[in-house]
Amino acid sequence: MWFKHLQLYRLHDSAPLEEGRLADALPEHLFRPVTGVEAKRIGWVAPGGRNSDMLVHEIQGHFLISALRQERVLPAAVVKEELEERVAEREIAEGRPLRRREKLTLKEQIYEELLPRAFTRSSRTDLWWDSRRGLIAVNASTAKRAEEILDLLRQTLGSLKVTPLAVAHPPSQVMTTWLRDVTSRPEELIVGDQVELKAPGGEEGVLRARQFDLDGEEIQTALNLGRVVSKLALEIDGRVALVLGEDTSLKSLKFADAVIDEANAQDDAEDPILRLETDFALMAQVLSGVIEQMTAWLGGEAQPGS
Repeated sequence: MWFKHLQLYRLHDSAPLEEGRLADALPEHLFRPVTGVEAKRIGWVAPGGRNSDMLVHEIQGHFLISALRQERVLPAAVVKEELEERVAEREIAEGRPLRRREKLTLKEQIYEELLPRAFTRSSRTDLWWDSRRGLIAVNASTAKRAEEILDLLRQTLGSLKVTPLAVAHPPSQVMTTWLRDVTSRPEELIVGDQVELKAPGGEEGVLRARQFDLDGEEIQTALNLGRVVSKLALEIDGRVALVLGEDTSLKSLKFADAVIDEANAQDDAEDPILRLETDFALMAQVLSGVIEQMTAWLGGEAQPGS
């Protein structure tokens, strides 16, 4: 249940949650496996998996929903190899080289023939909707995958007005200051041992360091040469460790043992759904505080038009 990544979005319209509209809308877009000619399909599934058919879990204004994405895996190398064989056969049979358009047509035919026989790969993505704060967080490592889930939610509800969470001060600027000046770091923040540094304009590539003393001379030298922080490992208030990105994404989330122990101490009567909801409620509580704190450190949310 515990999220690994967060792509954050500001919600500009809370109407979809009124009078149970979300729960009523999801069944119309349930997940169905891909058919023989489909490359991929996405739809809603129960967050509890086989233990429940409930599509929405709501705990004190926090909503949890899940989407399943299934795609057929057809390696490009397989298509290329088959294409080369068929092109060679055609060229020998016809005594001439095939034109580019003929090769493209042949490639499309091969793709349509092989696709129904390709293996399928499925992946689930969870979405947390904080109705009180007007925030949506998607448990996805990339914005592209998160946007795919938001598109599904938009189709399901008819409309969804969201924008990526924007802050007043660029995260790269603030993180660079934290590394450059120890005294600038908030009291509840501890710098970890992982960093990604970019050169101005990106002309010299990216410098990455793991399990490294970020307050050491090497990092300070890189900063003095003009590099800026694009990712930085942090620990916040002793509750969560994460990697903050320049796009305000939170990745590699790791909850402290004390938080996990608190969840495990709750009596769930060995009910998997009660355990899911207990973990979700505690996770939402902890992450809500983390997001608010992080946003404040980054100057608060950016005002429209800024």
